[in-house]
Amino acid sequence: MKSIEKIPLEGRRVFIRVDFNAPVTDGRITDVTRIRAAKKTIEYAIAKRAKVILASHRGRPGGKVTPELSLGPIAGQLSEEIGGKPVRLLPDCIGPEVERAIAQMKDGEVVLLENLRFHKEEEKNDEGFARALAALCDVYINDAFGAAHRAHASTAGMARFVADCGAGFLMFEEVAALQSLLDDPPRPFVAVIGGAKVRDKVKLMHNLLDRVDSLLIGGAMSYTFLHAIGIPVGASIVDDDNVDLARSLVTDARARGVRLALPLDHVIAREFKETAPVKATEGAAIDTGFMGLDIGPKTRSEFREILLGARTIFWNGPMGVFEWESCAAGTMAVANAVADSNAHSVIGGGDSGAALAKSGRTGDVSHVSTGGGASLEFLEGSELPGVAALEQAEAAA
Repeated sequence: MKSIEKIPLEGRRVFIRVDFNAPVTDGRITDVTRIRAAKKTIEYAIAKRAKVILASHRGRPGGKVTPELSLGPIAGQLSEEIGGKPVRLLPDCIGPEVERAIAQMKDGEVVLLENLRFHKEEEKNDEGFARALAALCDVYINDAFGAAHRAHASTAGMARFVADCGAGFLMFEEVAALQSLLDDPPRPFVAVIGGAKVRDKVKLMHNLLDRVDSLLIGGAMSYTFLHAIGIPVGASIVDDDNVDLARSLVTDARARGVRLALPLDHVIAREFKETAPVKATEGAAIDTGFMGLDIGPKTRSEFREILLGARTIFWNGPMGVFEWESCAAGTMAVANAVADSNAHSVIGGGDSGAALAKSGRTGDVSHVSTGGGASLEFLEGSELPGVAALEQAEAAA
């Protein structure tokens, strides 16, 4: 991929695909992580006196104009983040009014197009829509790693119709951080995988088995693994359709000499309720009528010991219902162990990033991905359409 630094920007219309899919409550943005992640690229383009055209989706409006999913709140927040510089929200992302507004822009000015997904053609990667977006600019920069696994008009399609294409700083940082895990990571390499469904992460785990020294499994999916090897899990969630997949992963790990660590104990309750009384089990088995909601103290200690001995760490997925204080200790223990380690540590975004933020240790890890789904697909070995489009544009140049 060509870097934005390699492309002349001054006086040119520069379309930057960002990921501003931020949560908004009562008109207020409750998590500015993705907006701040794009600042470096945006401020660079402003400093280079480009006419900066920002574009993003927000939510799932299904191709219809949905006022509550407008990017209006984003424009105001972004203006604050870039030192009070005005960010003008345009009423649409294509059409005569948008074209006139962009034609009148002065060098160094910033506009934000309205939600791309207000047009159904965006998610369909419609060629006509991609061409209409491309006609707005002289330079196309993709800095939306969080949407790079989607083959949409603004993430993949329009790159074919713009002469100068490149990646923003965030896109470069994301790809470099994740690629470092696949190439030749310093060992021991430890992966921590949590979450609910085995099938959602089976490809990831299979791909990592060829690279890691230890695979630590927690969260709801661990009960499927324990059930697969004959350990009672009581009323815990079991992904019945994928018990065989879990069993095969255990077998594959053993064949490759990878340490696959499952919970030694659990925090359990009789019902899935935040106020339900909890207790720790003595061992890995869970009694009938109880369900696992977090890893227990013995597991926290073992996982911490393994993580502190690592030189490379990848973490994706919580160890339990970390949103509840009664069931947060396991996830917080992993967050603190990763942060306390001397390893090169990459966090796979999503709930893991939120958990790390809750622990207050975000600044103590090497990289937190802004794209949960994109980071997983990258590490599965899948091609990301947004990245592939930039690579193809560079090859064709």
